[in-house]
Amino acid sequence: MFEQDYVMRLIKEMVRAILKLLFNIDTESPTVELLENKEEKETLENLLDMVDAGKINEAENRLYDLISDTDMGSLEIALLFYSYLNDKTDEFLEVNDFCRAEIKLGMENVADVFGLSSIAKMFLKDY
Repeated sequence: MFEQDYVMRLIKEMVRAILKLLFNIDTESPTVELLENKEEKETLENLLDMVDAGKINEAENRLYDLISDTDMGSLEIALLFYSYLNDKTDEFLEVNDFCRAEIKLGMENVADVFGLSSIAKMFLKDY
């Protein structure tokens, strides 16, 4: 329990740091409303609807297709996606065949794609 809470906080702080550094967004709770581009907002809303419907793995696969373009908009979508997923309970994740470690791995993968692996290592190095 304590370890899961710690991992959740690390992921949350990593998302906040990247949003602040790259997008000059300083927020405690990143949400869809942070996106200014209508298409990006719709894309994220669709992914989050899939998460809520229990299709987390499918949503994550779509996200990976999206971030292959490596544009900053898709990075912002990915950060908000994992932030949303990170706020889900362990029970919700487990029921939907997902876990906190997969969120961490997803964040590390996104960081690698966008050349931010040093930031990911700084936050997630021990977990």
